[in-house]
Amino acid sequence: MIVGVPTELKDSERRVAVTPDGVRELRSHGHRVLVQQGAGAGSSISDEELAVAGAELVSAEEAWSAELVVKVKEPQAQELAYLRPDLILFTYLHLAAEPEVADALLSSGTSGLAYETVQLADGSLPLLAPMSEVAGRMATQIGAHWLEAENGGRGVLLGGAPGVRPARVVVIGAGNVGWNSAWIAAGMEAEVLLLDRNLDRLRWVDQIHKGRIMTLASNRGAVERAVADADLVVGAVLVPGGRAPTVVTEEMVAGMRAGSVIVDVAVDQGGCIETARPTSHESPTFVVDGVVHYCVANMPGAVPRTSTFALTNATLPWVERLASLGAARAVRESAPLASAANAIAGRLTCKAVAEAFGLGWTPPQEMASALA
Repeated sequence: MIVGVPTELKDSERRVAVTPDGVRELRSHGHRVLVQQGAGAGSSISDEELAVAGAELVSAEEAWSAELVVKVKEPQAQELAYLRPDLILFTYLHLAAEPEVADALLSSGTSGLAYETVQLADGSLPLLAPMSEVAGRMATQIGAHWLEAENGGRGVLLGGAPGVRPARVVVIGAGNVGWNSAWIAAGMEAEVLLLDRNLDRLRWVDQIHKGRIMTLASNRGAVERAVADADLVVGAVLVPGGRAPTVVTEEMVAGMRAGSVIVDVAVDQGGCIETARPTSHESPTFVVDGVVHYCVANMPGAVPRTSTFALTNATLPWVERLASLGAARAVRESAPLASAANAIAGRLTCKAVAEAFGLGWTPPQEMASALA
């Protein structure tokens, strides 16, 4: 199969969907790899490294002309014209928060497979995990930065000082994002509260960290009390493929102390903080009721080299399988790749996405013949 890798155009997105080792692996299975010239520059991967590995360096149009296009982020407005009925697109789509992209996929007939909805039998999300880990670890250090008075924060050092209380960090959601955020906060010697509805997950965290991270069962009252006393709140609530639920209300934000900081990592799926709205790396924050909000939708893009290698480590086996089997066989024979299918031949094939839009959906296996 011909695999295309275009340059990412999303604001401040410097990741690339393949590394030189990824190119070499795909070539070893007989696939052609077309990489847009300069696509790896933001991740400190040169064209020469990619070419030596076997990539063909091409224009954007040529990369998008491939049978299978592999990206990092959803297509941007200027890329929607490349969508076509015989194209398979494999990337982070987050369609529940990107209705324009969903409309474009459906109207063009492009078959869109989403990294974030590849799901294993145990319910885990292997292609969301590496970027969730990066984003979770970043959330704490970003929050610490914006808590500094020079940046509009309360002037609180996350780990405090001898004889001085440390910052209180409240992390909502104990999945990969939340656990990594809480772990880093605890390592920086903050006082950490981690909330989740899944008591088994909280038991696991408690066993791992032996009380260093305080775990709380999540409900409206518990969230309201925790947020009111927080210096830093990290929103890390996930609904696979769907829109994130609102967990922290506007009223709760209004009750926080001036100079406190919110980092809503779920903003790329609509956000779990009611006052959140997507921001960019160039203009990452805004203030509501005296509370600093950091809501950059592609946080791992700030550390592109780390993120690119972590992402390719996870995606490469699935890209190779999709390219080797072909999309029709992959959807029929691989349950995880079937779960990745969000849109096929003009129909929504992901239940969570369809529910977010109030639309009907068709199981992907029923649409597999349209991929042949």
